[in-house]
Amino acid sequence: MLWASRLWKNCEITMKKRIEELVTILNEASKAYYQQDREIMSNQEYDTLYDELAALEKETGIVMAQSPTVNVGYEVVSSLPKEPHPSPMLSLDKTKDVEELQRWLGDKEGRLSWKLDGLTVVLTYEDGRLAKAVTRGDGVIGEVITANARTFINIPVSIPEKEQVVVRGEAVISYSDFEEINTDGTYKNPRNLCSGSVRQLNSKITADRRVRFYAFSLAAGGGEFRFRHEQAEWMRSQGFETVDDMPVTAATVADAVAEYARKITDFDIPSDGLVLIYDDIAYGRSLGTTAKFPRDSIAFKWQDEIRDTTLREILWNASRTGLINPIAVFDPVELEGTTVSRASVHNLSIVKELDLGEGDTVSVYKANMIIPQIAENRSKGKEKTDDRQPRKPFAAPEMCPVCGHDTVVRSENGIETVHCVNEECPAKMIKAFTLFVSRNAMNIEGLSEATLEKFVDEALVRTPADLFRLEDHKERIVSMDGFGEKSYENLLAAAEKASHTTPDRLLYALGIPNIGVANARMICRACKNNWNRIMSLTEEELTSIEGIGDIMAKAYVEFFAKADNIEKVEDLLSILTIDESFAEASDKLAGKTFVITGSLEHFGNRDAAKAKIEELGGKTAGSVSSKTDYLINNDITSGSGKNKKAKELGIPIITEEDFLEMIK
Repeated sequence: MLWASRLWKNCEITMKKRIEELVTILNEASKAYYQQDREIMSNQEYDTLYDELAALEKETGIVMAQSPTVNVGYEVVSSLPKEPHPSPMLSLDKTKDVEELQRWLGDKEGRLSWKLDGLTVVLTYEDGRLAKAVTRGDGVIGEVITANARTFINIPVSIPEKEQVVVRGEAVISYSDFEEINTDGTYKNPRNLCSGSVRQLNSKITADRRVRFYAFSLAAGGGEFRFRHEQAEWMRSQGFETVDDMPVTAATVADAVAEYARKITDFDIPSDGLVLIYDDIAYGRSLGTTAKFPRDSIAFKWQDEIRDTTLREILWNASRTGLINPIAVFDPVELEGTTVSRASVHNLSIVKELDLGEGDTVSVYKANMIIPQIAENRSKGKEKTDDRQPRKPFAAPEMCPVCGHDTVVRSENGIETVHCVNEECPAKMIKAFTLFVSRNAMNIEGLSEATLEKFVDEALVRTPADLFRLEDHKERIVSMDGFGEKSYENLLAAAEKASHTTPDRLLYALGIPNIGVANARMICRACKNNWNRIMSLTEEELTSIEGIGDIMAKAYVEFFAKADNIEKVEDLLSILTIDESFAEASDKLAGKTFVITGSLEHFGNRDAAKAKIEELGGKTAGSVSSKTDYLINNDITSGSGKNKKAKELGIPIITEEDFLEMIK
């Protein structure tokens, strides 16, 4: 039996080596994710490696001191002030098995809620006022971000309760806000942007990022509560928005998970799973904790639907800022009920890390059931795709795929990205033109990105004003594929209609970095729609406008300081008719918050309805909460998630007709 003993000894050594290897890999991934706001592997890949490590530790009994299975969060390395938590903030044990949730719950009642994908923050209130905000940090020591927290758009800086109150929750950035902020593709996902925003040294930068806070537990204060749902109700009464939840038992938890799975495609807040907690507070506390996990709650991670497919190519997509992003193109596969054939790879570093090559077999999935991602390259490290053809790894393009100009590779925080530095690159022009003609900008109907590409390639359009001079190129346009006399006449009519516009539309259409629809409206309203005033604002004047921070103000002033930009704007002004009429904001809807859902009949789109609400002093939100005053939905009897939430909270659901009657 000596050979068996030696074999087991060798096996032990191999497993220990693998444990050490996994600890190093996972800690490097955590460092990148938590400290540097970047990702070097997908969530799915991290979970797979973590599960492998946990299984090896269980089998061998060996747990390394730095193992992520016993350590929590990230090591604090920024220059923000540090502070220890009164008690450790533990992470949650997790499962992807609904039956395990049923077994875990047993005969107890629980509350099932979203597991939001942001940054955990602890708020402390003294004498009814926000006294301190601290990040989770490594679970023992966090970073003090009080000044930044005061800029979160939905956080109460004062509450009715005068005794000390400590609330834990998640700081997040919604998908819709992320899309508006991330116009140049700088950030990979809302979570990375949120983490970097919350931990800024300059709170004005945080204010620009529209961070929201959702409370999920009451750590101290508020009196004695028997149940979790009572705590949540009390937190809402103090002005906090709480994480949506629902009561469940072992018999109903599977249906509840399925309901959340249906909701997630329309859920505007990033979520990477669910959290199940015992409703009975005393019972949950009586269970105690492990070294890393509390025993009163457990996380449910979505069981990713993963499919293998063949990678065909990497498309390099040039943006209007010059950043060239890689897009993986693969054979179509069905994921979560839809057909997927492309996935963003985000940057050159990830292309290299995955070692992507033509013909590789890749595993793809939808992160959080929404965003297509490559989980793994199954051909990684192989020299050939078959016995005949050498494998061809993809490399960064040496030339811009649009203009042919040389590219440059830039590295920041260890992340490599590809850029076109040609200021005359048509891709920059096409992307800028696409924004210019979009619905919330000049709204020139019939000008798709594909059509704009044709016009730029044919040198028909070189400046925004050229889009209103298309009558000079009739013969060439009507002879293009997909065009004819009728299409040409429709395009001219659309351009003529769009030439009568408003200052906020034109300002947004110019594509000034970080100036989105909402910011453009605020700036124009502050200038009472006077275009000359809008163009001449100083940085100090801009930062005095709510929601405009230093970075936005600097980019804004720099834009109007460039002679080329002024020339383009003046060219536009010679063609456009701008309605500079201005009515002082009404207070008819002051203090009221509306959520809009479903199709509209009287307003052209939701943005038009939102603009009317804001014009009358009201506010709009993307999701229903205790702070919502009205839900506008023409289908009052709908079984949608927003309708259900409004009914649960006793919030009136009104139609457009009701709304118009309200503001008459």
